[in-house]
Amino acid sequence: MAEKKTAARKSAATKTAAKKAAAKKTAEKPAAKKAARAAPKKTAARKTAVKKTAPKKTAKQAPAAARKAAKAGKPKPEKTVRITLVKSVIGTRASHRATVRGLGLRRIRHSVELEDTPAVRGMINKVGYLLRVEA
Repeated sequence: MAEKKTAARKSAATKTAAKKAAAKKTAEKPAAKKAARAAPKKTAARKTAVKKTAPKKTAKQAPAAARKAAKAGKPKPEKTVRITLVKSVIGTRASHRATVRGLGLRRIRHSVELEDTPAVRGMINKVGYLLRVEA
């Protein structure tokens, strides 16, 4: 009976050894595959490193004095309307919130002065319950 136990142990030991050997072989295969995959990437990286890139052009801004002069030269619209947001947009329709943002209003008691056009008047009529309008 003791001989059977030792024979069983030997066969179990050989099975585990065989499993370990198989595990090593499978572990080596993915590593080899990874190395094979990585090799083409390295050559591609070398090719891109050889290429020269053109220098980027940066847009030069006009000096501050020139910008102020250009801004001052703009004719101010004859008719303007001053609007102030007096109620919160929380709980309002999404289209109404978008209209308020389109008018340039960001927060309560924020005022903006806009040109008095039919488009602006239509936006004011849409969300008039949130605004105070001054001519």
